[in-house]
Amino acid sequence: MKPIVSFKQKGDFAKTDRFLHSVVEGWNHHKLDKYGQMGVEALRAATPKDTGKTANSWSYEIVEEKGRTSIYWKNSNVVNGWANIAILIQYGHATRNGGYVQGRDYINPAIRPIFDQMADEIWKEVVTK
Repeated sequence: MKPIVSFKQKGDFAKTDRFLHSVVEGWNHHKLDKYGQMGVEALRAATPKDTGKTANSWSYEIVEEKGRTSIYWKNSNVVNGWANIAILIQYGHATRNGGYVQGRDYINPAIRPIFDQMADEIWKEVVTK
């Protein structure tokens, strides 16, 4: 069976490698801070409020590892050392009297526009380099 796609290559990938490194170096920690803060604000606004404690407990962390950088949004409203209230609201939970509280998807709709904006900006940098 013949391959559907084949490639032939002469020389090296030095130009491609330089280009990809310049893209990675161009996206530093400070550019991602903007999106981290935007995510915190979006999550805070979207979090259902009773006392407001969960809504006001959002933060973010940027972690740089070899070959990648990640943004983690965190919520510090934890009860009894294990029950993260933001997650219980998102996915639902059992109650003490045997009932169940249905989850409410508020995180994904709040954070999706941030991901889309970030992807658009990163793509613009890639195609203009």
